[in-house]
Parts: sequence; structure tokens; C-alpha cells
Amino acid sequence: MIHIEENNHPTRMLFMGEAALTDGFKLIGFETWADPSQEMLEQQLSRLLRKREKAFIILGHKLAHCDSVLLKRIRSEGGHIVITQVPSLAEPDNFHCEIDDRLQQLLGGELEFSQE
Repeated sequence: MIHIEENNHPTRMLFMGEAALTDGFKLIGFETWADPSQEMLEQQLSRLLRKREKAFIILGHKLAHCDSVLLKRIRSEGGHIVITQVPSLAEPDNFHCEIDDRLQQLLGGELEFSQE
């Protein structure tokens, strides 16, 4: 018989990014940090890892591209913390996500996304 350990702790939903977006994320149930520093990101990631909490994290453009060692580690390991990002409000058409590169490797050729 297979035993699956159930963790009764819900997945935390966190948004760390531009202040202009925090109200919207707060309305749909996210914990929010407006215009956080890289140090604040490191503190939250460290806490999540230490407590082994499940989390879905959406980062603003600046934090998503910072040189955080913990952020890189979590992205490469996968597991109980999932991280994605939102485009810059100043340049929404210039959005490029890591998943784009992976899809291109899998599918080959250039990926084109419709603006419809």
C-alpha cells in the first residue's frame, strides 16, 4: 500500500512587485509586498525553505531578474515553491519568461505569441 503524507498547510500565494499591482493581487487573496528589495525577497524565500512551506510566488519584473542565489536555487530545484513573474508595467510588450526558452528548446524554431 502506498502512503501519501498529507500536509494540511495550504499553499501560500505571494506577490512581490510593483506597488501599482499589489491591490489587485491582495483582492484575489495574495500576500503582497509593494516594491520590495532583493533583501526582502531573500528573507521570504529563506523563511519558506526553512519552514518547508508550499508557495506560489509571483514576482515583479525587477525581482524576477535580480541575482538572488536563493531564487536561482528554487527555480532550478522545483518542488514545493513555484515562482513565476509578471511583465514590467512600463514595457508589457517586451515580456520574456524563462518558460519561453524551454518551450523553444522542446518545440524548436521561433515561438510567436499572438496579442489577441
